Amino acid sequence: MCGILAVLGCSDESQSKRVRVLELSRRLKHRGPDWSGIYQHEDFYLAHQRLAIIDPASGDQPLFNEDSTVAVTVNGEIYNHEELRKQLPNHQFRTGSDCDVIAHLYEEYGEDFVDMLDGMFSFVLLDTRDNSYIVARDAIGITSLYIGWGLDGSVWISSEMKGLNDDCEHFKCFPPGHLYSSKEGGFRRWYNPRWYSEAIPSTPFDPLVLRKAFEDAVIKRLMTDVPFGVLLSGGLDSSLVAAVTQRHLAGTKAAKQWGSQLHSFCVGLEGSPDLKAAKEVANYLGTVHHEFHFTVQDGIDAIEDVIYHIETYDVTTIRASTPMFLMSRKIKSLGVKMVLSGEGSDEIFGGYLYFHKAPNKEEFHRETCHKIKALHQYDCLRANKSTSAWGLEARVPFLDKAFINVAMDIDPEWKMINPDLGRIEKWVLRKAFDDEENPYLPKHILYRQKEQFSDGVGYSWIDGLKQHAAEHVTDKMMLNAEYIFPHNTPTTKEAYYYRMIFERFFPQNPARLTVPGGASVACSTAKALEWDAEWSNNPDPSGRAALGVHVSAYDPAEPSATVSKKEKKLPLPNRLDVMSGSNVQPKAYLFLLLFTGGTITRAVY
Repeated sequence: MCGILAVLGCSDESQSKRVRVLELSRRLKHRGPDWSGIYQHEDFYLAHQRLAIIDPASGDQPLFNEDSTVAVTVNGEIYNHEELRKQLPNHQFRTGSDCDVIAHLYEEYGEDFVDMLDGMFSFVLLDTRDNSYIVARDAIGITSLYIGWGLDGSVWISSEMKGLNDDCEHFKCFPPGHLYSSKEGGFRRWYNPRWYSEAIPSTPFDPLVLRKAFEDAVIKRLMTDVPFGVLLSGGLDSSLVAAVTQRHLAGTKAAKQWGSQLHSFCVGLEGSPDLKAAKEVANYLGTVHHEFHFTVQDGIDAIEDVIYHIETYDVTTIRASTPMFLMSRKIKSLGVKMVLSGEGSDEIFGGYLYFHKAPNKEEFHRETCHKIKALHQYDCLRANKSTSAWGLEARVPFLDKAFINVAMDIDPEWKMINPDLGRIEKWVLRKAFDDEENPYLPKHILYRQKEQFSDGVGYSWIDGLKQHAAEHVTDKMMLNAEYIFPHNTPTTKEAYYYRMIFERFFPQNPARLTVPGGASVACSTAKALEWDAEWSNNPDPSGRAALGVHVSAYDPAEPSATVSKKEKKLPLPNRLDVMSGSNVQPKAYLFLLLFTGGTITRAVY
């Protein structure tokens, strides 16, 4: 990922202003350590910090059209750039960069070309002929982007909040799927798929159509001129990304340059669920697997850096970003500059465990729509900024526009969790890749229960964070929380701890408004809390808060939601085997309460 910064119409053409823009641009240097560029036209400034993935030798930015009257600074990848070049036969391109098509598309089609781009991107385009400009962000918000306004009438654009928060009177997240036009004086949504209206689709599930759409999404993301790999947690989503990549890597340009041996990466606490599962998947696929360990203390020591880079105080995002942040540094140290990752699947297919409680297909579908629309504030933010902190790019095939259209057009009745029919969460995705003749994955991996990233790296990670926060936030501090933090008041000591750090880095009021709030259980929206009355008593974003669903769910008798040290492990049937076709078909989950030394523990049948 690159870093972009633009200051537009600031009424200041002085050298000191240029120096200030360069100074602010350097705050984004971690995103693009390969080259820095700046273009100034009167009181318009376009700055760029480059991470060179495509055409490293000549693709430095800003980029221009033939006569340099149109300038562009871009963060992202345009996967269909070769097809777009063929549609522009009368244009001459200066570089081999995938982003070079943007200025020429603007010349040919005006402001209405953005929907032609297939990729992840944020860009600012300046037309010096009339000093007009447009700003656009990709459909889902995979790339991060902020917009701000100065007292002098200027408009500021930055890949991260730290690039503009000190110089703008007001700023906010730039909305995904939108374009800002100086000619129109505001935003308009360029991304208008059918699912956005939240109308309930009725297309029957076709496993081969879904499989083909995902394979196409992965293949187009193998476009690279630098070494790459896959993030592999051993869960369904990352395992499918790895399996499809491994199956189609041979014969690609990337394989010719860097070899057909796929590298995979995993992070976790010693003995964590993800490490074990990832190693098994890697062995099955034959990847060169890199396993990184961290301790709870390693993670705690990194929290301040994590919050500075990801620019949020959302609890679940910080929990999951920290291991990813630590892993990204290790990956970059190996010379890898790009990875494929599995974000987005849970939102599209209702993979979070709270979806077990969806009352009907209409509610199920609307919740998936809400989750996709909010991805830029959660998982996309995490994946983008945790990796970009170390000059690493993350690509997410599940958020491919064409794939989303196929997946969100499926009648949601097929996505509903139904134990009577043997359907667990994300059943349609599992079924699409359940190939008996040429398996993509082992059965028990294909039907492994969902683990949120912050849980899968090791349950003691979250418990350790809570304990650390409890040591630094007193009960007295919590009593005054609503007065200290009236907006999105933290309700737990962990949330209060993160908020204190965030406010130190980003003290402005607009900064705290960029972070979403509201009650959540297992990453649900506030609306989904209505699906189960019990959830309102245990508002924790961990998947283990989905009481009655997760096999390692929190004990409802323990308010601190920590795992009992006296929990007794019984030789019970594996729920994943049960749900994936065993002759044991439970009608409901049975919770066996065992009293050991006065502590209630639980086994799940």
